[in-house]
Amino acid sequence: MWLRISCKISFSLAAPTPFILMLRPRSGVHQWVARDSFLMTPTVAASEFTDAYGNLCQRLVAPQGDFSIHTSADVMTAGMIDVAPGAPYDEVQNLPDGVLTYLLPSRYCDSDRFFAMATEIVSGVAPGYDQATCIVDWLRREVRFNSASVHDYMMASEVNERREGVCRDLAHLGIALCRALCIPARMVVGYLHGLVPMDQHAWFEVFVGGRWYTFDPTQDAPRGGRVTIAYGHDAANVPIFSQFGLILAPTDMQVTVDMLETAPA
Repeated sequence: MWLRISCKISFSLAAPTPFILMLRPRSGVHQWVARDSFLMTPTVAASEFTDAYGNLCQRLVAPQGDFSIHTSADVMTAGMIDVAPGAPYDEVQNLPDGVLTYLLPSRYCDSDRFFAMATEIVSGVAPGYDQATCIVDWLRREVRFNSASVHDYMMASEVNERREGVCRDLAHLGIALCRALCIPARMVVGYLHGLVPMDQHAWFEVFVGGRWYTFDPTQDAPRGGRVTIAYGHDAANVPIFSQFGLILAPTDMQVTVDMLETAPA
């Protein structure tokens, strides 16, 4: 399926402000970017680099006053995500070198605190994909997804205590539980067609059966129509914008995801 994604973010800046943005999707195995645009008002000089996770990052200094970024892209992506009940657990010694890092605790995924809890949740379930499914089912039952939650960024252990959060919070807890079982798990941010309310979205992937699979505890069933912007250990690695200096929030943010009837010309 073809999706047209768009994000416009506006700021009011008291002083010139350095930014690192993460707003451009890149083509890969699971998506193909046919067209994209990146507009800034007012126009400023910017450079782009690829970070340690393979994400496209834009670097600039925004001027004092009103400043906005408007990105859009036409992306071909799968209408359904792959599922693989029974896909086996990969022994740690057999994992690819680049996957090993996703076994480790990270800033918001304190997986070293979850071994006993994760073991209890998946008791009697075959190691691998089925354990990840069991964890996601538990999250849907026990942790309330609330898109209006006003909590600051929480560690997985805090999400577990509050039993409520936004999409990134449920992803953090899912990642921590999977890593506690030595299942590699990573954070994903991007767009999901049909998301209500529409916004940037977060989910996670686990590595079983020799590849990565998508899991999203905010959705009742596996759903495709996803465009990935960035991967990382947790939300600390995948912010759509990082500013340096005075703490600020956007004055406005608008996100749209529309399905195209035909491939873009």
